[in-house]
Amino acid sequence: MSINGNGNAELYSQPARRDTEGTETTPLLSNPSRVRGASFASSVFNVMNAIMGSGILGLSYAMASTGIVGFSILLTLVSSLAAYSIHLLLKLCDLTGINSYEDLGGQALQKPGKVLVGITILIQNIGAMSSYLVILKSELPAAITSFLSPDHKGGAWYEDGTLLLMLVTVCVVLPLAILPKIGFLGYTSSLAFFFMLYFAIVVVVKKWSIPCPLPQNVTMFMETYRQVSNSSGTECTPKLFIVSSRSAYAIPTMAFSFLCHTAVLPIYCELDRPTKARMQNVANVSISLSFLLYVISALFGYLTFYAYVDSELLLSYDAYIPRDIMVMTVRLAILIAVLLTVPLIHFPARKAVILLLRGNRPFSWLTHIGTTVVILGVVLLLAIYVPDIRNVFGVVGSTTSSCLLFVFPGFFYLKISSQPLPSFDSVGAVCLVVFGLIMGVVSFSIIIFTWVQSS
Repeated sequence: MSINGNGNAELYSQPARRDTEGTETTPLLSNPSRVRGASFASSVFNVMNAIMGSGILGLSYAMASTGIVGFSILLTLVSSLAAYSIHLLLKLCDLTGINSYEDLGGQALQKPGKVLVGITILIQNIGAMSSYLVILKSELPAAITSFLSPDHKGGAWYEDGTLLLMLVTVCVVLPLAILPKIGFLGYTSSLAFFFMLYFAIVVVVKKWSIPCPLPQNVTMFMETYRQVSNSSGTECTPKLFIVSSRSAYAIPTMAFSFLCHTAVLPIYCELDRPTKARMQNVANVSISLSFLLYVISALFGYLTFYAYVDSELLLSYDAYIPRDIMVMTVRLAILIAVLLTVPLIHFPARKAVILLLRGNRPFSWLTHIGTTVVILGVVLLLAIYVPDIRNVFGVVGSTTSSCLLFVFPGFFYLKISSQPLPSFDSVGAVCLVVFGLIMGVVSFSIIIFTWVQSS
């Protein structure tokens, strides 16, 4: 067993084998000197935390753009493809003895493949972390202010989004990101999961306390949402299928909401008794629970506001019940969950940088800490000084996310595996590549078209 640049146990480059009882094992598992890894529950929470972020806030809008049945079909398709692409990655890990996404790229395309995957992971994760910190910068002061008296005059230091962002990055994100193993984040990931669960519960509860149609005296709410709504007088009737220009945003939104592949292999490496079947169970449980929370929150958010739902669901509640205590607390809970997700996203970004710069050299605390500080510094500067960070990384995300979620797993399997093309997994890999390319091109084109149209 060797130690990679992040202090994690690496697999030898040899295929999986079976023990005397016929149980599938890996070189990592069979090494008697390996310390006990992360538990099954901790790994599930980590994968769920990698899956679930601020994307949960936009799925009600996706349902309002596609209809209840249309949304359910698309979400089932994307989540199933996400689970299947993880299956291909884990199968390649056991086939080659490699447990790094970057090294799988190297196995498929030599050094250019390794560099391509590393850069893709770095761009994707820096974009995701920057967008999360932008959310914190804009929403955290408002969340704190909502708990203060309505007579509060403002101007306090805790209402400065930039200052708050710097404080939470140094005091919370940096200590968690500097941990040498991703398994340590299982505790914070479990906390983030329960915050997401609380969000789903609040959305269900508020469905029964907000009337439909919305009161006519809520003029600010009506004026805000009628500008973006195509309501035709049946605003309290749920739609099963909707096809419009907004529907094209649904699949990219769902795909981004299930992207966890850069964290799956590091989590697999640190899993206790790490067989492919055990890690696949971790992924399946995580995706299933995330799917359930996504559907519940999206459905009841849509059934509360129908065509008037905002692209960020909490803004709809702010317009109607701005100082409701449950909405105030769930807003703060979501911000904390987003904050706790940043260190988990940071882990594969740092791993990619160290692998590209140092290869598989022994672990170095100096390199580990230096890389952590530099990446967080870049992300913090982007969040502070780039005003259109979501638009900038919208283009990056539409390309890198589709590559990491669909294109790379399918393409690498076709290059590395010796399975004939008519086999089930080979056909599935081809479908992943085709779907990922179509989704990436379509979402990229839509973003560019939106920019041109708005200008």
